Amino acid sequence: MTQPIVVCRQVTKRYGKKNALNHFDVTIPAGRVVGILGPNGCGKSTLFRTITGLVKPDEGTIEVIGQQPGWQTNRGIAYLPDRGRWYPNHTAKNAFEWGRTLLPGFDLEAAVRLADFMDVDLEMRMSEMSRGQEARVMLILCMARDVPLIILDEPFAGIDVISREAIISGMIDYLEDRAQSILISTHDITEVEGLFDYTVMMNQGEAIWSGETDQLRAEYGSLHDVFRTMYKKRK
Repeated sequence: MTQPIVVCRQVTKRYGKKNALNHFDVTIPAGRVVGILGPNGCGKSTLFRTITGLVKPDEGTIEVIGQQPGWQTNRGIAYLPDRGRWYPNHTAKNAFEWGRTLLPGFDLEAAVRLADFMDVDLEMRMSEMSRGQEARVMLILCMARDVPLIILDEPFAGIDVISREAIISGMIDYLEDRAQSILISTHDITEVEGLFDYTVMMNQGEAIWSGETDQLRAEYGSLHDVFRTMYKKRK
């Protein structure tokens, strides 16, 4: 049996009196594209920061790639948290050269292919890029790494529809023959549900459902319908 990529056992993380994660319990199989779904504030970002070791749980345990999160596991994780911070004169080409030098498993040739597919101008300066163009560069820096786990936290937030379509199309084609585990959080489900073959539904810091996406669709219909049905029941 393949080892899970992430195992959370009764993980709780508090910020003041609020539980961002509340006895969160889930096992995520390896080699899957996983949708981490839930409304804003349900704990998705805290879960990702816990997986990467950026925050430590107050209770419970977590294993990532068979180990406790730390510097060793982070060499095997490509994490996209939010917008990057670049020098204004940096170009996408500079960003990819930086990735080749500093990021474990970064494949420069794969990055250039993805840039071509996603219509990224390698010579455009960061100061001249739109939010959508910059998001594509950040996404490529993650997707071009040959590591066991890629984590994308709301990668489409604030990006226009045309840019989202280009990004999603590029991801679908690129992931087709990959054996990596990809965790993608989003609360905008309709456009991206075709990416997911495994789904974790979150609400108020808890995992309220996890399993094969096809099973969810068989029971409820589209993931959008699942989202509406499950969260309406819990209001």
